[in-house]
Amino acid sequence: MRKYIGVLAFASVGVAALGALLGAAGLPLWAYGYASPPTMPVDYSTKCTGARPFDCARGGPPTDQGTVRHVPDSSGAFTLEQIHDDYGPADWYPGDHPQMPDIVAHGKKAIGLRACGLCHYPNGHGKPENGPVAGLPVEYFMQTMADFKNGRRKSADLNKANAFEMGAIARNLTDAETKAAAEYFGSIKFRPWVKVVESSTVPKFAAGANGLFLQAPGTETEPLGQRLIEMPQNRDETFFNRNPRSGMIAYVPPGSIQKGEALVTTGGATVVNGKIVPGHTKECGVCHGPDLRGVADVPPIAGRQPSYLVRQLYDMQQGTRNGEASKLMKSVVANLTEEDMVAIAAYVSSREP
Repeated sequence: MRKYIGVLAFASVGVAALGALLGAAGLPLWAYGYASPPTMPVDYSTKCTGARPFDCARGGPPTDQGTVRHVPDSSGAFTLEQIHDDYGPADWYPGDHPQMPDIVAHGKKAIGLRACGLCHYPNGHGKPENGPVAGLPVEYFMQTMADFKNGRRKSADLNKANAFEMGAIARNLTDAETKAAAEYFGSIKFRPWVKVVESSTVPKFAAGANGLFLQAPGTETEPLGQRLIEMPQNRDETFFNRNPRSGMIAYVPPGSIQKGEALVTTGGATVVNGKIVPGHTKECGVCHGPDLRGVADVPPIAGRQPSYLVRQLYDMQQGTRNGEASKLMKSVVANLTEEDMVAIAAYVSSREP
């Protein structure tokens, strides 16, 4: 497993953060949006303790001096400033979703709480560095937000700003606002969003703002190895325009989907001398349904962003995500290797949502 080591600017983090970062040996860097170990990590678990969620934000939107932009099949016309407005981001396709609650469309500017639609898109599909929230059961959504609020859902990567911003957001939402967001996103069907491609190589890429991988210009490639690299199918439509109809592509090692299917459907069980030997995990369909589209308050996982799925598996395994919404996963993830997580995410994300 890849180790979370390298040239770190230790002076930029506190003693507690340094210890935690070093304790995260095995962190799959690629799942958290790193092409290489961060040189100046920040401990957002301590930085994001104030009243304003925006204090957790990292980076800013791109700028282009007021140029008006367009996307296919939309009558919208917005500048980058409008597209990336923290408290009222552009909505290219208002007909693709119900009317947004104010908390989703605008957030709460007075306290620095950014609009839900900024990171998750108005249709709830989001980008690889965020969570896909469309189609989640309302009760699951509510419990997840409660876990964020009480500190039981965090990231194993203390440098992942948006994970800790979610905790600050949850602490600043009323029950009514949380429920409005839950019911809104839960009413939107999650559509096919990720194309999973098995390959021994991946296009050259770099880490963009907040952990979004972006393909470099040209046609150069690099060895994929035992990583899962997810990036926009169209760099500009995602990074600049925040086009919620422009999906993602995930490169996975050859054979990952088949291996993932075995883990997902049998838990990795084998037959020895005519007897079934249990595997080292459990079948996903037992809880998430045979089609992986969720059952009752158990969330759907089919077709969702694979890098997000790996982060959740790893966070649960490390105990940084240990709330009510994930307590049943403890035994499922206990013995998973990084290769297992890649395979599971590859298969699950290749399924029809």
